[in-house]
Amino acid sequence: MIRKQKILTISLASWGIMLIGSGSIMQTMVKPIVKNKPQTIDVKLRKIENEKSNEIKLKDIEIEINHPLSLNIKDYLQSPSEIENKVLSKLKLDTSSVNINQAGTYKYVITYKQKKYNGQIVIKEKQTPIMEALTLKNPSIETNSVLSTNVQDYVNETIPAELINSIKLDLTNVNAVKAGSYQYTITYNGKMYTGTITVYEPQKTETVIGTAKIVDNKKEEKANTQQQPQSPKTETTTPTQPTTTTETP
Repeated sequence: MIRKQKILTISLASWGIMLIGSGSIMQTMVKPIVKNKPQTIDVKLRKIENEKSNEIKLKDIEIEINHPLSLNIKDYLQSPSEIENKVLSKLKLDTSSVNINQAGTYKYVITYKQKKYNGQIVIKEKQTPIMEALTLKNPSIETNSVLSTNVQDYVNETIPAELINSIKLDLTNVNAVKAGSYQYTITYNGKMYTGTITVYEPQKTETVIGTAKIVDNKKEEKANTQQQPQSPKTETTTPTQPTTTTETP
C-alpha cells in the first residue's frame, strides 16, 4: 500500500508539472487582446467633423443703384465655408440680366455640373440725405452783373451734391440792370425760402495822374493839357507916305 501511494503521488506530481508547463505554453501562444486606443477614435471623429456638406444655397442680395456687382462667387452663397474649394472652383456665376443702373428686382444664376441655382438681386434707389432747413444769403451785386444760377451761392449751408437737383432757385423777379432790392426764392422739400438781392450802381471813382483825369466808371480819359502862353504877334506897319498938296495959282 505504501508503495502504491508513492507511485500515485509521483504520478500526480508529474501530472501537475505537465499541467503547469502546458499552462505556460498556452499563455505564450494566446496573444493578449489590445483595445483600440482613444487617439485612433479621435482621428476618426476629426475626419467626420471636417467633412463639408457642399450644399449650394444662394443669397438674396440688395444693393443701391449704380453700385458695382461683386465678382467673388462666395458673396452670393449663404454658407461658402460649407463648400469645398474644388466645388467652389467649378461654380459659374451669371449676372448678365442684372441692370445696376435701373432700380428693380433681377435674377442671377449659379451653375454647377449643369445644374442651375437661381438667386435674387434687388437694385434700390439711392437714399439721399434730407436737410431740415435752409438759411439764405442776401447778396449785393453791381448793375449789369450776371446773376449766378448756382444754388450753393445763395444758401449758407453746404448742400450735398445729390440734393442740388432737388432744390429750385427762382430769380425771375430780380432785375440786374436797375438798382434796387429784389426778392428771390428757393423751394426745397415742400418749403419756400425767400431772400433779398440788392442791385446797386457802382460809385464813380476818379484818379488824377498828372494832368490826365481818368473816370473809372465810364472808362473814358479826358486829357486837360495846360495851355501854353502864346507868343505876342509882331505886326509890320507900313509907313504912310505923306500926302503932297499942290496948290493951283
